[in-house]
This record gives sequence, C-alpha cells and structure tokens, in this order.
Amino acid sequence: MRGVTFPGGRTVEIMSFADPTPGPGEVVLEMKASGMCGSDLHQYRRPKGQPRVGSGIPANPEPVIAGHEPCGVVAAVGAGVAAAQAKVGDRVMVHHYQGCTRCSHCRSGWQQLCQEVPVKVYGNNAHGGHARYLKVPANTLVPLPEALSFSAGAAISCGSGTAYGALRRLNLSGRDTIAIFGQGPVGLAGTQFAKAMGARVIALDTNAQRLERAKEFGADDVVNPGSNDPVAAIKDLTHGKHADLTLDTSGNRDARLQAIRATKVWGTMCFVGEGSDVDIEVSPHLLRRQMTLIASWTFSTTIQAECAQFCIDRKIDVDRLFTHRWSLDQAEEAYQLFDRQSDGKGVFLI
Repeated sequence: MRGVTFPGGRTVEIMSFADPTPGPGEVVLEMKASGMCGSDLHQYRRPKGQPRVGSGIPANPEPVIAGHEPCGVVAAVGAGVAAAQAKVGDRVMVHHYQGCTRCSHCRSGWQQLCQEVPVKVYGNNAHGGHARYLKVPANTLVPLPEALSFSAGAAISCGSGTAYGALRRLNLSGRDTIAIFGQGPVGLAGTQFAKAMGARVIALDTNAQRLERAKEFGADDVVNPGSNDPVAAIKDLTHGKHADLTLDTSGNRDARLQAIRATKVWGTMCFVGEGSDVDIEVSPHLLRRQMTLIASWTFSTTIQAECAQFCIDRKIDVDRLFTHRWSLDQAEEAYQLFDRQSDGKGVFLI
C-alpha cells in the first residue's frame, strides 16, 4: 500500500509499505477518512533530517505514515480479539495513542497519559491513517455510530474531540460567556460545540475569513486582535467583567497572554494549542483575581464516544468543518494549502 510521509522541510513523500497483518490483540482497518490536523504541521515544517517528535513523544527513526485522525471499517481481526471489542465490518474511530494498557491512566481510557512506557502516537511515531490500511490495538477503537459520516468520525478523533474535551474540562454551561482565541479547525469546533451547549461565544482570530466562518458557526461576537485590543473588546462586550471562561486553541504566545488577561475575576482559562510559551505577571493577573489556569490534552476514549453521541443528539453537522476533501495522491497540494493556515480543515477520503 502507499502512505503519506513527512520527510521534513515542508515536503510530502508518498512511499510504499507492506499491507499490515494483525497480530494478537490487534485489528487492521480499511481507512475511509483521515483528517488533517494543525499538529501535523509541526512534522511537516520541521527541518529535513530532524527527528519526528512532539512534546514528550519519543522519535521513530524510520519513515512513518502520517495522519492521527483515522476512521474506517475493521477489515481483519487478530487472535484474542473478542467480538465485543471488534469484528470485521465494524465502523470505528481510533483513539490514536497506546501506552502500557495496564496502568490506571490506560485502563481509564487516557493512554496518552501513561507514565510507564514511551507512548505510541499513531501518525507521529507509529504509522497513522494517511494510507489504505492501518493496524492498531483493538483497545484503541471507539465505535462510530451509523448516524455520523466517516469524515465526521475523523474530526472527532482529534480536532473536534479536542475542542469538546476542553469545554468539558471548563465545565461550560449556558450561563457562561466564553472567548475562544483562534478559529482554526479546533477553535471553530469549539465555537460550534459551545453554542450547542448554550453559551455565549466571542470568537477571536486575525484572519477575516476564519471570523466569517465563526459567525456562520454561531459566534455571538467576533474580534480581530490584529485591528483591535482584544482584552478591551472583550471587556466592552461583557459590561466590564471580562469573559467567564477563555480558551486558547492557537498556541500563540500573545494570544495566550491576552486570553489570561481577558478572563474575569474567579474565571478560568484553558490552554489547548500546542507549542510556544507565555510570560505572565502572577500577582496582578492570577493571584489577585483568584484565577484558575487549566490545560486540556485531547480526550479519553470515553469522552471521544460521548462527543460522537453529543453530535448526534444535538444535530451538530461536524462535516461543515471541512472546506477541502482530498485523495491521497493530492497530499502535496493539500499540505501546501493547509500550511498557509488561512483556510479551514481538510480530510483525505480513501
């Protein structure tokens, strides 16, 4: 089979790999949809020759198939996989991590938090979904309800699921005003879900096209930090109180600082975007405002399944997030466009 790889230097290479065969406890999926995620760009943009590695993730020196938003159909089942876990023909998403499988984190569906072994991340240091087939442990599978498309399942498998998990961490309710910094795929999904949860949403981005999409997805107000003071704008929009909750999906240093400063007294700010850092004066911005800072890294298998059901129950059209649908042969063009960070979300349909 052929698979998309990132050799570095903003290039894509489609390489040949052997079709996978499931071992004990494993399954092979026939891929149907594999989403493009902003974190792919860390691997795509890295200098050639630099190892493929993310925060705390051990590198793999061998070429690795990209794609950590996999969704497909079970094509083959290995020994020891019970029918209750997986059977041929099942429609499934993948929780794209594997830890030791035995510690409390792994057993509760949070394998990415495993402290016992180096964590595998499918599409990063282990083969991912940008190919015809994908081999994964059966314990990484999450059922995809018939009511959702494969592309929706791909989005929930990382980008949309990440936004949903962060809103769950924030305990968002219909009483809240939330300011979401960044309206890329994760931020836009956050806007979509936050509106479905009944909140008032202030969407922020420096890209006018993304702000227009945020309005289409239900944002009550939009702010462009490139032409406005976002902290002052949020203060004005909230009658001088600032936002109850803020969420940074951008990973941008300035946006993170603005999100902290735009959070009200007794409010909560959540970090989601990867990379960069932030410098903050603790006393005036945190201590003297009784502020809570939290972080949210993706989601558990339970929350992934909950997100899928939430989309069905609230009739959320996850497929609206996708502005481009590609074949694997178009991977180079797809990532060149995605690298500009000026458009929406893409998905490979296989």
